[in-house]
Amino acid sequence: MGNGLSKRTTSEGLREAFSKFGQVVHARVVTDRVSGYSKGFGFVRYATLEDAAEGIKGMDGKFLDGWVIFAEYARPRSPPPPPQTNGPSPSGFP
Repeated sequence: MGNGLSKRTTSEGLREAFSKFGQVVHARVVTDRVSGYSKGFGFVRYATLEDAAEGIKGMDGKFLDGWVIFAEYARPRSPPPPPQTNGPSPSGFP
């Protein structure tokens, strides 16, 4: 939901900022598995869609930890493309 986060923004800081607009159920800053550093975005889950709409409206384009953030609804990741089948399948059947 939040993009453009400062590397200093923590999950608790994200929760605190967005909770001004509704009941936050979960807030998480996404970190790199290897380095542990923030990837610059995170997710906030509200109790209701109405709260989510208020959170997006209230936080989009605002400063958080010195950075302007972009708040928007999360979009599902697109599925990976199907594997190319140029020839017989591994089972031997076309």
